[in-house]
Formats: sequence, structure tokens, C-alpha cells
Amino acid sequence: MPKQLDFELNETEISIIEESLKQSGSARIVKRATALRMLHLGQKPQEVADVLSVSLPTVYEWFHRFRAEGAAGLDHHPKSGRPPTADESYIKALEETLETEPGELGYDFTLWTIERLNQHVSKVTGKQVVDERVRTILKERDWVYRRPKEDLVAKQDKEAREWAEEFLDELKKGPATPATTSFSLWTKQP
Repeated sequence: MPKQLDFELNETEISIIEESLKQSGSARIVKRATALRMLHLGQKPQEVADVLSVSLPTVYEWFHRFRAEGAAGLDHHPKSGRPPTADESYIKALEETLETEPGELGYDFTLWTIERLNQHVSKVTGKQVVDERVRTILKERDWVYRRPKEDLVAKQDKEAREWAEEFLDELKKGPATPATTSFSLWTKQP
């Protein structure tokens, strides 16, 4: 028969649990401290697992981690896993690409789309990322897409346009400010 665990906590451990319940802003820590307090008060591990909607092994793991590490055992431990494909070098290449006109990189198009960005940055970095992840990265870094404005300059009478611009300058009673142009429709939000 397996050895029966003693879930009774000493005064120091109880004070750590009570402090965690009062002070912690983390729901995980509060949930784990609650489980340990319930065990200390005589609840069976299966009852604690049912009340907190976790598995029985999870309750035992929380108890053993608390006993081994104290208050640090209540906190979340990072899990190992695959590192993100879109690391800092990928993000840096993405932002540098956004700040570069596509024509400067040898492309025939003038606007960066998510698909074009992703294809170019994947070619540069050798890291393949799905388009939706690129969209998420841009949103996290406050990049927004502005709609291109219709430009009818090529269809306008050049002389009439020049006359209108001069007339508007006179109406403003000041020097005309040069229109700022941007090669990219991607900008950083303030």
C-alpha cells in the first residue's frame, strides 16, 4: 500500500499560503494556494481536484512543488518548447523591409501586402512564417495599413493643375508646403 501523504502545513507554510492568497494578482497562484489550503484543512486530493477542475496528479504536483520550493513553487514554471520562428532577427528584417520601397529591392510592384512582405522576408531570412503570424506581429508592433488614395494626376491637364496650385497658394497667403510622399502605405501608430 502506498505511503499516505501528510498534507498538514506548518505555521510558516500557512503564512506563505495566506500571503499568496491576499497579495497575488495571479489567478494561477491563488488557485494553487487555495488547493494547498484545502488540503491542509482536511479535504481529500480528489475533492480538491474536482472543486478546482484540475486533475488529481496536478494537485499532487502543486503540493510537492510547494514543499520543495516554498512560495516559488506556486508560481508558473516556463515549459520547454519550440522557439518561435519569428524571432528578433525576423522581426528586424520585416521592419526594415517595410521602411524600404519595393522598387529599391528590385520588385515591379509599389505596395507591400502581407503576402509580399512575408515572401520577401522569408527569402531574406530563410524562415517560413504564415501570413496570419506576420499580420499579428505587425499589429503587436503598431504597424497599420493605410488605404492608397486615388491619384488622378496622370489624367489631369498639367497647365490647369499648375494654375490651380498657384491660385491656392495665393489664397493661403503663404508659401506652398511641399506635399509629403511616402513610398509605403505602412506606418507606425503613435
